[in-house]
Amino acid sequence: MTGERKLEGPLVVGWRELVDLPELCLTGIPAKIDSGARTSSLHGRVIEEIERGGEPFVRFAVDWGGEEHICEAVHVDIRGITSSNGKTQRRYVIKTPMVIGNVRFRAEISLADRSDMKFPMLVGRSSLRRRFLVDSGYSWLQTLKMTTVEGHKP
Repeated sequence: MTGERKLEGPLVVGWRELVDLPELCLTGIPAKIDSGARTSSLHGRVIEEIERGGEPFVRFAVDWGGEEHICEAVHVDIRGITSSNGKTQRRYVIKTPMVIGNVRFRAEISLADRSDMKFPMLVGRSSLRRRFLVDSGYSWLQTLKMTTVEGHKP
C-alpha cells in the first residue's frame, strides 16, 4: 500500500524498571510496574505542608538504599487509596514529572509507607496508559545503566 504511515506505538517496559523523578532530584528508583494499581506510589514520609507562591506544597522524606532524601512537590490532594491488602488509607498525592526510558510525563504519585515492600516505588496504570505496554516476562527493558540497584540486577 503506497503512502502508508508508520505509527509509533507505546514503549515496552518490563515488570520492573528504574524510574527518575527529576524535579525531586531522585534517579534510578527501582519500581514495580503494576497495571492492577490505579495510582503510582512512592515510599515517602510526609514532614509538613507548606505554601509557595500561593500553591500548596508538601515536604517529605524518601528513603531507600540507606539514604534519606528530603523532597518538596506540589500537593494535589489527600485521597483514600485502597492498598493491595484491601484497606483504604488516606494518602498525600503529589504531581511531578516522571521519566521511564526516554519518556517524560507528569504523574500523580501517592506517598505511602512502602517499607515492607520490595520496591520503593510502584508505577500504576494511570501513568502507563497510552504510553507503555508491559511485557511481564522481562525486567529492566528501559534501564540505560546496567548496574546493580539495591540488590536488583537489571
